[in-house]
Amino acid sequence: MTAQPSTQPPSPPRRTARIIVLCVLAAVLFAVFCSLGAWQVQRRAWKLELISQVDQRVHQPVVPAPLPAQWPSLSRGGDEYRHVQARGTPRHDQETLVQATTDYGSGYWVMTPLQLSDGGTVLINRGFVLPAWRKRPHPDPAAGEISVAGLLRMSEPETFLRTNDPARNIWYSRDTGAIAAARGLGDVAPYFIDVEKGPGQASDPAVAPIPGLTVIDFPNNHLSYAITWFALAAMVIVGAVIAIRVERRGRDDT
Repeated sequence: MTAQPSTQPPSPPRRTARIIVLCVLAAVLFAVFCSLGAWQVQRRAWKLELISQVDQRVHQPVVPAPLPAQWPSLSRGGDEYRHVQARGTPRHDQETLVQATTDYGSGYWVMTPLQLSDGGTVLINRGFVLPAWRKRPHPDPAAGEISVAGLLRMSEPETFLRTNDPARNIWYSRDTGAIAAARGLGDVAPYFIDVEKGPGQASDPAVAPIPGLTVIDFPNNHLSYAITWFALAAMVIVGAVIAIRVERRGRDDT
């Protein structure tokens, strides 16, 4: 004779154990989702404060660019997007082209070292050019000191998606330290200056660099992310309650 499989429902202890496991799992998921939601709320507060600070900085009067003695104390959160002015001698022979995409299309930022009158060197972003600019003959720039004004931008680190290749002179980020090392520039500021556009400057990136294209935009989707995490936490509780009721109903029916 062949033994028939048992059709008896699970015993009450087994059902109780399943309910306990379900409650523990629901509690863990609820805590995780609530933590992520709270973190997004904190990130939203931080982002709103950052936007407010940057908005204040870009409308403040121009101040002298930080000198070497001030460089160690500079930070992205406390100094970026300030209006600064620097005076020095540009070294066009040491320019670096960093790949970029703007409303004009794909091309390059023209990063030029500026030897400061007060010591040290700061990279200035003279603006955006199209690939055709590289093929045009460039007249020798006027010698001597110049004064530039623009927005202070902290050095851009590399990303894991695109890595600079100094040996092949291929650059994807405005990493001031890496550019300085590749060009042998010595002591270089941990920031660069996005030169602002002045009257009478060129408007064709195939002819000359177009400055003043800094985009100040901070996406702020943290509220929607927080709502999503809190909604998932609520769904976990609702789902757990429904599952427990089903388990209990099954136990009462036996």
